[in-house]
Amino acid sequence: MSEIIKVGMADLKTCIPPNGITTLGLGSCVGVALRDKNNKVGGLAHVMLPDSSVISNNTNIAKFADTGIVELVRQMEALGANKRNLVAKIAGGATMFAVSSRAASMNVGERNVEAVKKKLKELGIPILAEDTGLNFGRTVIFYPETGDYVIKAVGKPEKTI
Repeated sequence: MSEIIKVGMADLKTCIPPNGITTLGLGSCVGVALRDKNNKVGGLAHVMLPDSSVISNNTNIAKFADTGIVELVRQMEALGANKRNLVAKIAGGATMFAVSSRAASMNVGERNVEAVKKKLKELGIPILAEDTGLNFGRTVIFYPETGDYVIKAVGKPEKTI
Protein backbone atom coordinates (compact mmCIF):
# COMPACT_ATOMS: atom_id res chain seq x y z
CA MET A 1 0.00 0.00 0.00
CA SER A 2 1.38 3.39 -0.94
CA GLU A 3 2.00 6.27 1.42
CA ILE A 4 1.99 10.05 0.89
CA ILE A 5 5.02 11.44 2.73
CA LYS A 6 4.61 14.92 4.22
CA VAL A 7 7.26 17.61 3.79
CA GLY A 8 7.12 20.50 6.24
CA MET A 9 8.06 24.11 5.62
CA ALA A 10 11.83 24.51 5.11
CA ASP A 11 12.07 20.72 4.86
CA LEU A 12 12.81 18.06 2.27
CA LYS A 13 12.10 14.37 1.85
CA THR A 14 12.78 11.59 -0.64
CA CYS A 15 10.67 8.62 -1.66
CA ILE A 16 10.45 5.64 -3.95
CA PRO A 17 7.35 4.40 -5.77
CA PRO A 18 4.61 3.64 -5.15
CA ASN A 19 4.85 6.39 -2.50
CA GLY A 20 4.13 10.02 -3.21
CA ILE A 21 5.27 13.16 -1.46
CA THR A 22 3.37 16.33 -0.52
CA THR A 23 3.81 19.78 0.96
CA LEU A 24 1.13 22.21 2.08
CA GLY A 25 0.92 25.96 1.94
CA LEU A 26 3.39 27.06 -0.71
CA GLY A 27 2.94 30.81 -0.75
CA SER A 28 6.18 32.61 -1.58
CA CYS A 29 7.95 29.30 -0.95
CA VAL A 30 8.81 27.00 -3.86
CA GLY A 31 8.18 23.27 -4.01
CA VAL A 32 11.04 21.68 -5.95
CA ALA A 33 10.18 18.16 -7.15
CA LEU A 34 13.04 16.06 -8.51
CA ARG A 35 12.81 12.66 -10.16
CA ASP A 36 15.27 10.19 -11.60
CA LYS A 37 13.50 9.43 -14.87
CA ASN A 38 15.08 5.94 -15.04
CA ASN A 39 14.64 4.43 -11.58
CA LYS A 40 11.83 6.78 -10.39
CA VAL A 41 13.51 7.85 -7.12
CA GLY A 42 11.87 11.15 -6.17
CA GLY A 43 12.26 14.03 -3.79
CA LEU A 44 10.58 17.25 -2.78
CA ALA A 45 12.04 20.34 -1.11
CA HIS A 46 9.94 23.14 0.42
CA VAL A 47 12.29 26.09 -0.18
CA MET A 48 11.57 29.20 1.93
CA LEU A 49 14.39 31.58 1.02
CA PRO A 50 16.76 32.02 -1.93
CA ASP A 51 20.21 32.34 -0.38
CA SER A 52 21.79 30.77 2.71
CA SER A 53 24.77 33.11 2.71
CA VAL A 54 22.73 36.00 4.14
CA ILE A 55 21.99 34.17 7.41
CA SER A 56 24.80 33.29 9.78
CA ASN A 57 24.78 30.21 12.02
CA ASN A 58 21.92 28.62 10.10
CA THR A 59 21.63 24.88 10.54
CA ASN A 60 18.55 24.25 8.36
CA ILE A 61 19.97 23.72 4.89
CA ALA A 62 16.55 22.67 3.52
CA LYS A 63 15.29 26.25 4.05
CA PHE A 64 17.32 27.73 1.18
CA ALA A 65 17.35 27.17 -2.58
CA ASP A 66 21.14 27.09 -2.81
CA THR A 67 21.68 24.47 -0.11
CA GLY A 68 18.34 22.62 -0.04
CA ILE A 69 18.44 21.48 -3.66
CA VAL A 70 22.02 20.22 -3.29
CA GLU A 71 21.01 18.25 -0.18
CA LEU A 72 17.94 16.83 -1.92
CA VAL A 73 20.13 15.58 -4.78
CA ARG A 74 22.57 14.08 -2.25
CA GLN A 75 19.79 12.19 -0.45
CA MET A 76 18.31 10.97 -3.73
CA GLU A 77 21.71 9.70 -4.86
CA ALA A 78 21.93 7.77 -1.58
CA LEU A 79 18.71 5.99 -2.68
CA GLY A 80 20.22 5.12 -6.07
CA ALA A 81 19.33 8.15 -8.21
CA ASN A 82 21.79 9.27 -10.85
CA LYS A 83 22.20 13.06 -11.07
CA ARG A 84 22.47 12.83 -14.88
CA ASN A 85 18.94 11.37 -14.98
CA LEU A 86 17.28 13.97 -12.75
CA VAL A 87 14.50 16.22 -13.99
CA ALA A 88 12.58 18.90 -12.07
CA LYS A 89 9.14 20.43 -11.74
CA ILE A 90 8.56 23.51 -9.60
CA ALA A 91 5.54 25.27 -8.08
CA GLY A 92 4.94 28.23 -5.78
CA GLY A 93 6.80 31.50 -5.57
CA ALA A 94 3.63 33.58 -5.28
CA THR A 95 3.34 37.22 -4.29
CA MET A 96 1.10 36.76 -1.27
CA PHE A 97 0.75 40.38 -0.23
CA ALA A 98 0.33 43.57 -2.23
CA VAL A 99 3.64 45.35 -2.60
CA SER A 100 4.47 48.83 -3.74
CA SER A 101 6.52 49.19 -6.92
CA ARG A 102 9.49 50.18 -4.73
CA ALA A 103 9.14 47.01 -2.69
CA ALA A 104 8.67 44.79 -5.75
CA SER A 105 12.41 44.11 -5.85
CA MET A 106 12.02 42.55 -2.41
CA ASN A 107 9.43 40.03 -3.66
CA VAL A 108 10.53 36.84 -1.90
CA GLY A 109 8.44 34.57 -4.14
CA GLU A 110 10.01 35.87 -7.33
CA ARG A 111 13.50 35.73 -5.81
CA ASN A 112 12.87 32.14 -4.66
CA VAL A 113 11.85 31.06 -8.17
CA GLU A 114 14.93 32.75 -9.68
CA ALA A 115 17.24 31.11 -7.11
CA VAL A 116 15.70 27.67 -7.68
CA LYS A 117 16.09 27.98 -11.45
CA LYS A 118 19.68 29.18 -11.08
CA LYS A 119 20.67 26.26 -8.80
CA LEU A 120 18.96 23.67 -11.01
CA LYS A 121 20.76 25.09 -14.06
CA GLU A 122 24.11 24.97 -12.21
CA LEU A 123 23.46 21.31 -11.38
CA GLY A 124 22.42 20.51 -14.96
CA ILE A 125 18.88 19.50 -13.95
CA PRO A 126 16.28 20.52 -16.57
CA ILE A 127 12.93 21.95 -15.48
CA LEU A 128 10.18 20.09 -17.33
CA ALA A 129 7.27 22.19 -16.04
CA GLU A 130 6.41 24.94 -13.60
CA ASP A 131 3.43 26.63 -11.99
CA THR A 132 4.88 29.71 -10.31
CA GLY A 133 4.09 33.30 -9.45
CA LEU A 134 0.68 34.95 -9.33
CA ASN A 135 -0.95 35.71 -5.98
CA PHE A 136 -2.26 32.48 -4.46
CA GLY A 137 -0.92 29.65 -2.34
CA ARG A 138 -0.59 26.08 -3.51
CA THR A 139 -0.55 22.59 -2.06
CA VAL A 140 1.30 20.00 -4.13
CA ILE A 141 1.54 16.23 -4.36
CA PHE A 142 4.35 14.64 -6.37
CA TYR A 143 4.25 11.08 -7.69
CA PRO A 144 7.77 9.99 -8.71
CA GLU A 145 6.51 6.84 -10.44
CA THR A 146 4.70 8.85 -13.12
CA GLY A 147 6.29 12.27 -12.66
CA ASP A 148 2.85 13.81 -12.06
CA TYR A 149 2.99 16.99 -9.96
CA VAL A 150 -0.55 17.75 -8.78
CA ILE A 151 -1.23 21.36 -7.79
CA LYS A 152 -4.21 22.40 -5.70
CA ALA A 153 -5.20 25.97 -4.86
CA VAL A 154 -8.32 27.36 -3.19
CA GLY A 155 -10.86 28.48 -5.78
CA LYS A 156 -8.80 27.11 -8.71
CA PRO A 157 -9.19 23.87 -10.65
CA GLU A 158 -6.73 21.15 -9.73
CA LYS A 159 -3.97 20.83 -12.31
CA THR A 160 -1.25 18.34 -13.05
CA ILE A 161 2.04 19.39 -14.59
